[in-house]
Amino acid sequence: MTAPSSLPVVALTLGDPAGIGAELIAKLLARPDATSRANLVLIGDRWLWEAGQRVAGVQVDVEPIGSLAAARNRPSIARPAFVGIDTIDPAQVKFGEVGAAGGRSVLTVLNLCMDATLAGEVDAICFAPLNKHAMKLGGLKHEDELHHFAEYLGVTGYFCEFNTLGELWTSRISSHVPLKDAPGYLSVERIEQASELIYRSLLANGIAAPKVAIAAFNPHGGDGGSCGREEIDIIEPAVEKLQARDWPTDAPFHGPFPADTIFLKAQAGDYQAIVTMYHDQGQIAIKLLGFSRGVTVQGGLPVPITTPAHGTAYDIAGRGTADVGATWQALQIACRMGAARRQQTISA
Repeated sequence: MTAPSSLPVVALTLGDPAGIGAELIAKLLARPDATSRANLVLIGDRWLWEAGQRVAGVQVDVEPIGSLAAARNRPSIARPAFVGIDTIDPAQVKFGEVGAAGGRSVLTVLNLCMDATLAGEVDAICFAPLNKHAMKLGGLKHEDELHHFAEYLGVTGYFCEFNTLGELWTSRISSHVPLKDAPGYLSVERIEQASELIYRSLLANGIAAPKVAIAAFNPHGGDGGSCGREEIDIIEPAVEKLQARDWPTDAPFHGPFPADTIFLKAQAGDYQAIVTMYHDQGQIAIKLLGFSRGVTVQGGLPVPITTPAHGTAYDIAGRGTADVGATWQALQIACRMGAARRQQTISA
């Protein structure tokens, strides 16, 4: 069949060569419904892709193509496309061990994917787990991959990671910083930006009328100022400013709520997103609710980029026991958001 023009091209990567990434992608693409929502194109080292299939115990029929640019006009999308490149030698990889060569390989592949998005050849990226330490050994000059993406793609506005579990999404005001520094990141402007970003991202993900809860910073929401004034001085004014603006849907922002109870309301379906004030405030809750299904979405970038929320799982690499659930969810979000981006491009 001929792919409709609105179908998104989604690039997939194999992740850190020493981890479970290639195994996960092999299991993902072995699913009969893998290509039902997107034109999938995998890019990576041929030997690593073969190794991933062996570990996973599957064999996936792919269509070899010469570049990511060739994916858009494939006559059939019934099977994934594969772009084979050479970034790392098998002798440089040992399962479960951090290595600079692995980090360089990851950076090379991700940069090729971003080049393709800038050229209009790819609508979304879904990458298998990577290791930040390996990437830093391999040349990453930022605190994490999100900041690398933002600089590479020329982002000048607000951006942050989202962590998702089904229809529940979280964002955070500060991320990979020491906890002692987290109060310094709180501001009315950042809370406004984070809240608007996650709201509009949920709309792009197909949620018709998302409700966003803003978490407090202090225990018990500050107890009226007796346990901290961040709620009174910063968070409440930010919520008031958000509520005073016009939005595409009715009354989308509420709070601040004590962080130890707001997840119960969200779990019950009252809210589809929670803006948290620092990393573990949201991460502990979301991973406890469903670690094997969690997804990280790189928010605020010009192209949707997703990945499973778990890491490279070096301790089980090469054993064939990795759970593909979170990777499947990451692909579904990439497909939905990629389709929205593709439609915007066609309509422009």
